[in-house]
Amino acid sequence: MYMDEPEDREDLFQEIVLQLWKSYGTFRGESQISTWMYRVAVNSALTFFKKEKRKPDNTRMHDKMDLKDENDETHRETQLDYFYKAVQLLNPVEKALIFLFLEGQSHKEIGQNLGITEVNARVKLNRTKDKLQEIIKKQGYEF
Repeated sequence: MYMDEPEDREDLFQEIVLQLWKSYGTFRGESQISTWMYRVAVNSALTFFKKEKRKPDNTRMHDKMDLKDENDETHRETQLDYFYKAVQLLNPVEKALIFLFLEGQSHKEIGQNLGITEVNARVKLNRTKDKLQEIIKKQGYEF
């Protein structure tokens, strides 16, 4: 979800695995291992973006999508295509919020994983959801 290209996804995956391996010795057991892993993964992704100085691709989604015959594609698949293309236009923190939300984490867990308060996680998540809706609407699709 963080990277658009398969090669970039693989690079980020390798970076996350490396950081998990390197930092395992510092795990203190004060939280669940899954919480610690999410935190390392999100921080690794954010650092990866900073190091690479990636800029968001402002290309319109219509230009990036493989448009198929509507008869071949279900309504749900179309919605998912627009959703994932819109997610690619979010900043790394917003992507993390959406990813953790889709994983079924509570606001409290999201806050713990991102190092913010539960209230801040709730506010940021709601703003990110609104931003996603606006991106999708601007691209000419409405759920």
